[in-house]
Amino acid sequence: MTGKRVLYIDDDAGIRRLVGRAMERRGYHMTLAESGADGIAMARAEPYDLIAVDHYMPGMDGLETLNVLRALPDAPPVVYVTGSDEGRIAVAALKAGAADYVVKTVGEEFFELLDAAFEQVGARSVLQQAKAVAEADLRATNARLEALLGEVNHRVANSLQLVSAMVSLQAGALTDPAAREALEDTQRRIQAIAQVHRRLYTSNDVESVDMREYLGALVDELAETWSSEALPRALRLVAEPIRLATDRAVSLGVIVTELVTNACKYAYPAGSGEVRVTLSQTDDGQFLLAVEDDGCGMPADATPRGTGLGTKLIRAMAQSLHSIVEYDRAHRGVRATLRAEVR
Repeated sequence: MTGKRVLYIDDDAGIRRLVGRAMERRGYHMTLAESGADGIAMARAEPYDLIAVDHYMPGMDGLETLNVLRALPDAPPVVYVTGSDEGRIAVAALKAGAADYVVKTVGEEFFELLDAAFEQVGARSVLQQAKAVAEADLRATNARLEALLGEVNHRVANSLQLVSAMVSLQAGALTDPAAREALEDTQRRIQAIAQVHRRLYTSNDVESVDMREYLGALVDELAETWSSEALPRALRLVAEPIRLATDRAVSLGVIVTELVTNACKYAYPAGSGEVRVTLSQTDDGQFLLAVEDDGCGMPADATPRGTGLGTKLIRAMAQSLHSIVEYDRAHRGVRATLRAEVR
């Protein structure tokens, strides 16, 4: 016994009665309607698992009835009933949303075909409903995970901000200029990472970062740090809206911080100057980062200035991107570039 509730719509009273009896014997709970309008009224009044619609009916034919039925809220699947030589009509019904069609014949064969169609359509309907529920559950789970990731990024950003504040206090208490400078460099590195997490929890995407927005905020912070009336530093950014995964964004942010910091420290010992940062996407699915200045250039022996930690960080971050930072020796000042995969 299937127990399915079926609405059968046909203007032929004799066929209706035969279908009703035959399908009741096969375990269906049958409701019969003599016209499209009556069938639509019944479908609006009560829920059905399946509806079968005959094509030829006076007033509202099968296709018109089908269109109205498919527009109902939570519309059940519809099996369309056509004549033996009406393939064109069957195709039109399927395009209009019918789940299946059955060719009307005389005798027991028609009932068997109708039963088989009901079973197949019912099984598909169950699978589709299960799929819809699973997809809804998955969307709900993803929403919860995104909310959780947003909260995690918020807390990480706040924690990094607290660490940055502690480092700043420690630097302010030091009298050794070299030690204070080292802590200030550390503070800038922490801020570069914290900026990524701030971007993540304030956007709709918790898995990737818009690098134009991120680098814009990062360069603004660096400009505020390094530019003064006595030693003005003009930092210029031109970046495309490339999205990078969180870990790749962090690596690139640290590299930009180190390269810009080096340029601001060493490129213009005599006064003011400009530092330019560009980020563009290439045709082969990579991005190209360039940080350049028009200053005094690198030492001939390329010996790192300061502690050398910045150079090590640049190399390590580039390796995490499966790339290296290259220096253009022909450039007037210093031009550092890095090319890596976007994904």
